[in-house]
Amino acid sequence: MTIGGEAQSPRGRGAAREEVKFRGHPMVRSTHPTTLEVTTEEHLTENGDCIIGVGADKGCSGVSEAVKEGLRRTGARVTIRISVGGHTFRAEARGDPRLELSHPHDIVIRKSEFVSDRTLVLGASAAAKDIPREMVRLLRDPSTTGRLEIEVE
Repeated sequence: MTIGGEAQSPRGRGAAREEVKFRGHPMVRSTHPTTLEVTTEEHLTENGDCIIGVGADKGCSGVSEAVKEGLRRTGARVTIRISVGGHTFRAEARGDPRLELSHPHDIVIRKSEFVSDRTLVLGASAAAKDIPREMVRLLRDPSTTGRLEIEVE
């Protein structure tokens, strides 16, 4: 967990963790087959079918240096957990030395190998369309809050 903005390494072996808080939006569709995204932006259109949350407390550039270093290690294993209400969704992914992690607003989890300043991880085991529909229903409510947890080993 992140405390005071600093990532901890509670499990040894170089594990680093971070939490990103976000809110729901009436336009959350969560239907994209290859990506999943949270953004600090407040507005969402129908074209944002990979976005599951708005008003995030950080984009890629706001992730701690400890987590960024871990994500840029060759072979880094990453666990992504999304928690909404009493539901948790988990995906596995990997880091890559090419990750820029510099976008101020967006965090994108990708199944593909495409790298941009918005990319957090590659080779993810799931995308927006895989999130359980009950979680998506909750995320369509602007008063719903969620957490995206990043754990790098």
